[in-house]
Amino acid sequence: MSAPVSVETRTLPLDRARRDAVERARAALDEGWMRDLLVRLVETPSPFGEERAIAELLAETMSDIGLEAEVQALDSRSANAIGRAKGAGGGPELLLFAPLDSPFTGRAEDEVPWVGDRLPDHMIARAIVGEGTVTGLSADNPKAHIISIISSVRSVLSSGVKPVGDLTVAFGAGGAPAGPRPGDDRPVVGHGRGCRHMLRNGLAPDFALIAKPGYAVAWEEVGLCWFRVRVRGVQTYVGRKHFLAYRNPIADAAHVVAGLEAWFDDYARRHTDGLVAPQGAVGAIQGGWTYKPSMVPAACDLYVDLRISPRTTPEDAKRELEEALAEIAARHEGLETTCETLLEIPGRGTDPESWIIQSAIRGFEDAEGRPHAPFLETSGQTEAVILREAGIPTARFGLPAVMTASVERPRHTMGAVETAGMRRLARCLIYTIVDTCTRSRAEVGL
Repeated sequence: MSAPVSVETRTLPLDRARRDAVERARAALDEGWMRDLLVRLVETPSPFGEERAIAELLAETMSDIGLEAEVQALDSRSANAIGRAKGAGGGPELLLFAPLDSPFTGRAEDEVPWVGDRLPDHMIARAIVGEGTVTGLSADNPKAHIISIISSVRSVLSSGVKPVGDLTVAFGAGGAPAGPRPGDDRPVVGHGRGCRHMLRNGLAPDFALIAKPGYAVAWEEVGLCWFRVRVRGVQTYVGRKHFLAYRNPIADAAHVVAGLEAWFDDYARRHTDGLVAPQGAVGAIQGGWTYKPSMVPAACDLYVDLRISPRTTPEDAKRELEEALAEIAARHEGLETTCETLLEIPGRGTDPESWIIQSAIRGFEDAEGRPHAPFLETSGQTEAVILREAGIPTARFGLPAVMTASVERPRHTMGAVETAGMRRLARCLIYTIVDTCTRSRAEVGL
């Protein structure tokens, strides 16, 4: 049976007190306050593994708006920021979560030439404020999403709402799908490190909502696997290649890359189901000695990121990749490869009938005045899979996308945001906070 691509909204009209609370909180949203805080966040660099400064800034901000806030250190450079508002008792605990870190450092020496000949404006830790826009390093993802969470909670608290359930706000270090940079001796700095640390240290909400891009409610998302594909050859010397055995793995790697890139399209078609269309790519290549290219290496390594559906296991994904590599090798006599799994994070989903999914959808429909429709064919992966793995029903919900124009198709940037989009998401989140935290555990199905 195919996974669902839509869900019927379970209507539950707000009573007068809750409706008044939602409207008061929405009226208290201050787009200028949101923009000014976003500028501060953009200009506080927070590359994965270096989130301590932004965690401290956010803990201070959460304390200022009335939350009991803490900086939860992972090490001297990484930290989470957590804020709590205790309810009167008897209600569920709702977690609002977003990652803290940027996938890029904002330092030219780390990113150029791989991002281009220079750092573009949206990859620099300097906020450029336009007419209703902010551009700068991670202005949209994750920093505008952080703003939407904080501003929704600020507005709810200032509006006089008296929740019975607990409200927890958490911003996690190391959300990027990335390993340590060269010279960093820490074994883990990304892949949801901060979120896992929170869960190991007492975080146990009844429901969670993670703010990540996509202005629709998602109840499932992909996982990912990283593989190292080694192309074998013969180590030799260019000055004697005409006399010695010669098999250049770098040349053979070109055949493997071309074959895999074609296979990824077929893989995505076969696994498109439910909300997901898992993608794959060869994202890095390593082979030989850059300081002595006269020596041909015996191996060339390709690094593959393969996204996997909640209905595909990492073992199945590796088997499919190995079959594809065997087919590529059969087309090129003598080509030899091996495949090693470096990382596996299974995809996960939440029952779309769960309270948090339904409440978030109701929040969207109430704020937008139109029926909700989920995004299909997604392939982004977040800490939602970690929260779901821990048994926490989790919704994913984010800002409307901002794209930069190009001739053929939009080019995604995480560093440009429309400030009105932050307000739109915050209006939805306010509904879900009131809808959830003013009810008893029995009312939300616990």
